[in-house]
Amino acid sequence: MKNGDHLSTEKTNNSKTKLAEQITIKQAAKPMQIMTHQILGYPDFDTNYEMVRLFHENEVDLVELQLPFSEPIADGPVFLRANQVSLANGTTTRQCMDFAQRVVADFPGISFLFMTYYNIVIQYGIDAFVRECADIGIRGLIVPDAYPEESGTYMDACHEYNVEPVLIATPYTTESRLAYLSEQTGGFLYCAARKGVTGSKTSFGNEADEFLTRVRGFAKTPIAVGFGIQSGEDVAFLQGKCDIAIIGTQLLNVLEQEGLAGVERFLKSIHALN
Repeated sequence: MKNGDHLSTEKTNNSKTKLAEQITIKQAAKPMQIMTHQILGYPDFDTNYEMVRLFHENEVDLVELQLPFSEPIADGPVFLRANQVSLANGTTTRQCMDFAQRVVADFPGISFLFMTYYNIVIQYGIDAFVRECADIGIRGLIVPDAYPEESGTYMDACHEYNVEPVLIATPYTTESRLAYLSEQTGGFLYCAARKGVTGSKTSFGNEADEFLTRVRGFAKTPIAVGFGIQSGEDVAFLQGKCDIAIIGTQLLNVLEQEGLAGVERFLKSIHALN
């Protein structure tokens, strides 16, 4: 898709249900939905496509497509290395856009989001980036360093083109901040299960319960939990406490250690306990 080939804003806005509404509708049949993650261009786009195909076959509901960035501040060492390798291989934002257009068309049952960092969006052009996301069919954007009170142009573009700006809360987020994030987020509120970066195992227990209970008191959208989910048992623990379980680093670990066959086994194990 070229930058000039955009759909009209009116057509884009009228063509799709709000992401939060779609998640809520699915909750009647599937109380816990699954979101997975792919760093585009790592190890290559063909493998990215096969991963998305496996997600589709194993009833994954949402997929984060990460546009690689050289300094991914929210990502742990596994994702950092994958970002750097993808960039070293020559991955471009244009290639990521084209890949997203392909998988959105091929797997319409999945809601796709982009995850990236604000420098990528600014370099592309905020309005152009969000508008093209809408044209492709990207449902939401997760940009950890685009703080809503400092990113008015970005937030306005998301609202104009009906692309949800997903915001992040942590166990250290104050109640006043939780109230603010709950008002500003779109699609769902992304709850990092612990302080820090992605990848490390999270010990789910009373602290996670207390955090999610606190979030639920403010949330006006579905709640997603990520950072450290590594097994079907983790997903089972979260049932009834949130609406979406996000699995990222563990999938990449399995891919690197066991290949696509291992990923398929892992996804089936998650599905069996959900």
